[in-house]
Amino acid sequence: MAFTGSDALVLREVRYKESDRILTLFTPERGIVTAKARGALRKSSRIAAATQQLTLSEMTFFENRGKLTVQEALVKEPFEGLRLNFENFALGCYFAECIEAFVQEENPDPDSFQLILNSLYAVSHELCDPLLVKAAFEVRLMCLMGYTPDLSVCCFCGEEQPVSPVLGVQTGKICCRKCRTSELGAGMQLCSASLAAMRYLVSAPARRLFSFTLPEEALRRLNQASETYLATQASRRFATLEYWKKICSHPMGSA
Repeated sequence: MAFTGSDALVLREVRYKESDRILTLFTPERGIVTAKARGALRKSSRIAAATQQLTLSEMTFFENRGKLTVQEALVKEPFEGLRLNFENFALGCYFAECIEAFVQEENPDPDSFQLILNSLYAVSHELCDPLLVKAAFEVRLMCLMGYTPDLSVCCFCGEEQPVSPVLGVQTGKICCRKCRTSELGAGMQLCSASLAAMRYLVSAPARRLFSFTLPEEALRRLNQASETYLATQASRRFATLEYWKKICSHPMGSA
């Protein structure tokens, strides 16, 4: 059985035998699926470019006994800027690993699909600081996955503008530094600007997600908080994030 005209983002590719690829794909209609791309590694293959990691393609599949094989594939968005900048490509791989960690297989998730496409496009075309895109992706993905942080007021005293706010990375709540107790659990120190940015990311329209700026220190704090919150909810570490940090020319530094 074949189904056609499906957009598919290649999250991961693995060499299989001499000339094939096993692809982990993210599609808006079926969520994450696995497919074989026969002959994709041959120099003469017509689907070679369309089955590369972090490429958005229109694919036609053949399905037999629940297994998918790519019949045809045409590139829709190559995200060339990722391939011209190794740091940006590594960051894109981190986005892909996050999607694999949270999105269920065979579960349609068009909002998360659009989020990663927008994030890859912003990094590829250098629309803004990659750190800004990274934090926006992390916060918004958590919201889409049901882990929206409660950033409205200090969870202890009810202050709307907490002084030296701290984000509880297990609870997703904030508190004033002076109110912090063991009940909050592990926490990440924010500032007024980084808290305001995180609040913006929770509720901003998708088309305006990257439309904000932050001073360097506030952006650093936002990134540390957003990635720690995501990793805590995932209960795992992300190898692609660690690799990106190793090669990044502007590391975030310590908390």
